[in-house]
Amino acid sequence: MRALTEAGRKIISFASGEIGLPALPVLADELALSTRESAYGPVGGNPDMLQAAAGYWTRRGLATGPNQLIAGPGTKPLIYAAISAMQGEVVVPQPSWVSYAVQAELAGKRVHRVPTRSTQGGIPDPALLADRIRSARSAGADPRIVVVTIPDNPTGDVASSDTLQDLASVARELDLVIISDEIYTDLVFEGTAPHPASFAPERTITTTGLTKSLALGGWRLGVLRTPATEFGARVHGAIKAVASQVWSSVAAPIQQAAVLAFNEPAEVRSWVSAARRLHQGVTGTLAAALSNIGADLPHPVATCYLYPSFDRLADKLAQHKQIHTSDELAKALLQHGIYCLPGNAFGDPPDRLTLRFSVSHLYGETAQEQEESLKSHDPTTLPWVQEPIRRLEAALKTLMSTD
Repeated sequence: MRALTEAGRKIISFASGEIGLPALPVLADELALSTRESAYGPVGGNPDMLQAAAGYWTRRGLATGPNQLIAGPGTKPLIYAAISAMQGEVVVPQPSWVSYAVQAELAGKRVHRVPTRSTQGGIPDPALLADRIRSARSAGADPRIVVVTIPDNPTGDVASSDTLQDLASVARELDLVIISDEIYTDLVFEGTAPHPASFAPERTITTTGLTKSLALGGWRLGVLRTPATEFGARVHGAIKAVASQVWSSVAAPIQQAAVLAFNEPAEVRSWVSAARRLHQGVTGTLAAALSNIGADLPHPVATCYLYPSFDRLADKLAQHKQIHTSDELAKALLQHGIYCLPGNAFGDPPDRLTLRFSVSHLYGETAQEQEESLKSHDPTTLPWVQEPIRRLEAALKTLMSTD
């Protein structure tokens, strides 16, 4: 992509998952007021921030005490610390966010990929998971950790309670620990997402943060929740030991702003609701456009992601465009000025023609445009939202033509 942009080509990015919205002013003000907080804090997090995060989870149906929590500079290092602190190899969904498998490998652990059920992205199919665990163990491997995401990146799916109940049963039967990445939990369009910890509370570690729902990726604040059990206390201590040697403590001003964020006053709730409505409107419009071109994808239910399959068009693409893999499809779109990510980047087989599209950078290039996107009752009528979708449609129609 860099070569094309340096050559003066206009490239529209559907690749980044960073939420392109301005910080909520009340949170920015709280951060500014806290800049004189310059001392190291407790490794696990400042008490008032942990208390606020405990309340956040409790309001979502997971009764939580501050002693169950550890703060970190984002959820990614917390998940890595948890993987590193526990014994056993790691199972990830197929497809899944790219960092999970890489983190397991960095920790010296073998990765096992298990496909998901249709529309249940983020959770390895529990029946296939049980088969894979038994097969791996009989061959001398030792998978013990399952990383899941709800709502999911890359698919945007929200797994059902039935799927989570099946996952919990397999985890108990085969003595697995679940790490549940719930960074998108507040971006479900209708209703709420179920929590794996509601079905297997004694063996589920959960993470969340400010990055997605509040568009504060650069502030780097995540919180990890351990079970309220003897196992939970042990793993809490092990993860905290990793934290002590790797990041020491999260920046004090960020933690102070997080107190306000996790306490969820009316301004925060209103902002998150507006962001949710924005994601829903734009993903819905893009999904309709992709379906009209011939892609297969469910109606969006959460997040800013779409994960369409072009498999039904595979013969046409192979015959007329010499496109046989998701990577080749993504590269062909890039030549038409559209940057997205191929499904094989998320662990899908290369010959599956899946792509991930993120709409989170369509909301405007300036703070004024982004604010207008947030406030609009129909953001898809805004020119900076319309034009990228129109160009994507044109690029795909060109690729699907037989000329």
